[in-house]
Amino acid sequence: MKTSWAAGGLGLRRMIAGSLVVVACLWAASSPTLAKEPGIVVLTAKGAVAPALAGYIDRGITEAESRGDLALVLQLDKPGGLDGSMRDIVQRIVNARLPVAVFVGPAGARAASAGTFITLAAPVAAMAPNTAIGAAHPVGGGGQRIQPPLEDKVVNDAVAYIRGIAQLRGRNQEWAERAVRESISASAEEALSLGVVDFIAADANDVIVKLDGRRVRLLSGEVVVRSREAPALFVDMNPAEILLQTIADPNVAYLLLSLAMLGIYLELAHPGAFLPGILGGISLLLALHALGTLPFNVAGLLLMGLGFLFLLAEVWITSNGLLAVGGILALVLGSSLLFSGAGPAFQINPFLIAGVALGLGAFFTLMLRAVVRSRVGDTQPALDRMVGMLGSARTDLCPDGSVLVHGELWSARTAGESIVAGERIQVVALDGMVLDVKRPAPLPDVITG
Repeated sequence: MKTSWAAGGLGLRRMIAGSLVVVACLWAASSPTLAKEPGIVVLTAKGAVAPALAGYIDRGITEAESRGDLALVLQLDKPGGLDGSMRDIVQRIVNARLPVAVFVGPAGARAASAGTFITLAAPVAAMAPNTAIGAAHPVGGGGQRIQPPLEDKVVNDAVAYIRGIAQLRGRNQEWAERAVRESISASAEEALSLGVVDFIAADANDVIVKLDGRRVRLLSGEVVVRSREAPALFVDMNPAEILLQTIADPNVAYLLLSLAMLGIYLELAHPGAFLPGILGGISLLLALHALGTLPFNVAGLLLMGLGFLFLLAEVWITSNGLLAVGGILALVLGSSLLFSGAGPAFQINPFLIAGVALGLGAFFTLMLRAVVRSRVGDTQPALDRMVGMLGSARTDLCPDGSVLVHGELWSARTAGESIVAGERIQVVALDGMVLDVKRPAPLPDVITG
């Protein structure tokens, strides 16, 4: 036995060691740190500005600095996002020890709101044809307009911030201020003519070509970029960053919230199932994290919660479907308001709202019908089985009173005989919800010995 255990342990250790070697090889193969010569790092940022994106950009710049790469190109397509994450990205770009070029692309992309600040903060700013930049007026956490006098403080702070960025990079400060105060925007050609960006490029590779020979001023001094013969190194988000950035999408956050409600309901309806509760809890935590990075409306979230409670109550409270209808209505209204006022980029797809509402409504309707059928279907057989059961009188029966049968209290009557409270009784018939009972026959004497 000792030999077999030792062999099994050795086999397990070999399997673990082999797995670790495979993982290490895969990690090394995909790691950008294996570049043999300095190159141009290319990062791709799409979607709302959130903490995951700030972490991704910080990691990309840090790795590029440690390798001694020549420059970094950040391809940007941003509708807006969180002020804190935007300022983290701007600070990292401004303090980078290598030239950073922000490229608004590909064609059809935009650098709106927070994306405007990030683009202007780069030592080199470029745009693809058919792109836009601007509309940087700050809004509240729910996407709504900030009310005076707080609005004046927030707007003036944003104006001072963007003017400082534009001055640092020698760009059009007046246009930058108007982008904040008046939410003006500019196309790629207009931005170039206004001195907002440095050049127009077709794609990231074109940006690398046009960077060659350009003098770039960093905080540490002026450098000349030699990029024409340098290899391009495309660095993507790692799995953790992809997950966090994915759930920051309003549609994904909404789906997670819906799955959380469904999982929690199944766990409450079937205690001990574990899997629905685990998945529901994970979905809820991810949804709350996503909502923390998105401009959501508290009223919409509360309406969704109220709708879920209505649907949950329908299973245990007989309301002839009124609670279910109210729950679906509250869910639809809450879903529509969840990101209201946050701009088109943060709106939930209406077909997704309709699908989730219909799906949850159908699920809870089927559950309700199953519960009703089980109750109706089990009632008569259970009553029929009561004939012949033994119980005890809870009150004196002369002839009416109450008895305890099968752990339940029933109204009962006798056929003329009197039964004292505490005596044993036997059910002989059932009349509606009233039991006909009698004193059971005495047990026969048993002779032992």
